[in-house]
Amino acid sequence: MIFLRYICFLTLLVTVWADFNVSTHDLKVLLYQKEAFTVYSTNVDNVKYFPRTCGDTLLFDRKAVTENVTVSIDIQHKDLISVEPSEFNVTNDTWKVPTKIYVTGIAAGHSTLNLNVVSSNAAHFSEAFVRVTVEKSDTIYHVSVVVGWIYFLAWSISFYPQIYSNYKRKSVVGLNFDYLSLNIVGFIMYALFNCCLFWIPEIEQEYFNRYPKGLNPVQVNDIFFSLHAVFATVITIIQCFIYETGSQRVSTTARIIHAIFAIFIFTSMLLAITVVIAWLDFLYYCSYVKLCITLIKYVPQAFYNYRRKSTVGWSIGNIFLDFTGGILSMLQMILNAYNYDDWESIFGDPTKFGLGFFSVAFDVFFIIQHYVLYRDRKDYLDIPGDCHGDLQEGTSSNTLA
Repeated sequence: MIFLRYICFLTLLVTVWADFNVSTHDLKVLLYQKEAFTVYSTNVDNVKYFPRTCGDTLLFDRKAVTENVTVSIDIQHKDLISVEPSEFNVTNDTWKVPTKIYVTGIAAGHSTLNLNVVSSNAAHFSEAFVRVTVEKSDTIYHVSVVVGWIYFLAWSISFYPQIYSNYKRKSVVGLNFDYLSLNIVGFIMYALFNCCLFWIPEIEQEYFNRYPKGLNPVQVNDIFFSLHAVFATVITIIQCFIYETGSQRVSTTARIIHAIFAIFIFTSMLLAITVVIAWLDFLYYCSYVKLCITLIKYVPQAFYNYRRKSTVGWSIGNIFLDFTGGILSMLQMILNAYNYDDWESIFGDPTKFGLGFFSVAFDVFFIIQHYVLYRDRKDYLDIPGDCHGDLQEGTSSNTLA
């Protein structure tokens, strides 16, 4: 009976008679401008249950609550925003009336508002928070959005010049198989991360449990791009089985790298299945594989062009589109960093910016190979392990790639 009373007492402590929430979790405010959101209760039954004992029985009496509830707003960065009012009272008579809160931007940046409810009765307000973004210019914001869609399209269609080149030549000679094999694994890992985090509610809930005030990092365009990338790469691989390949094959070095990735992913999956790690961690490990592949995947193709002293068969259209996407991606990051005065997003955590810069640097190198180093290449040397017989003698690389 003592245990039962203890359980009932705990239940009483966590019983929520008033839940606070806000009209939006994300608020955009222009510098020196004012925007508003509302605070409301999701439970208007302002009734409290008071315990009493009758012999060995624990009873609860239903009584109306007449005490006031004080709600204060905590600001993460007070130098960025101000709120009005910063504190208000909720009484039994005004409980059903939403309260409007005005937010003024003082300096560009990101901040978070949290509701703090001073009452033992109104205990549930974990969802009552607002992420506030103060931006310098709405024009820069729209330019950033347009730039984002342009580089998204550039990267999406960058696969097709190579596919068309293979189709036109009826040959995949010049396209390095190590690069292609790394590319398909990387995009599969990327698609797996995006699809699971976006479409599986349990994994999405794991993310929100770990980052209660965060946003799902996967958007619809991420889903489309990753699945489309897998599709386009699979089409290119199918072409390798249809068209002439010469003596090309996936190198031993690439096979070893694939084996290491496979062991890593398989071990991570077993740990997730046996609940040693969370499935969200497994997806993060998949994304790490994608990052590693992004760092190394261009090396085989660049070295292959160097050995052949030619870029024939390696589509320069693919490179120009990838270069355009990479430049615009970094431009968007710079625009956002300026607009939100958030340069730490670039220099504090340089991973994304560094990967974009790394890809652009390789694109520049490929352009130099194509137009400067090997632009007059018209025939091939018979290098063991390479294959060049699919091209007609005397054909210029500039006309084929």
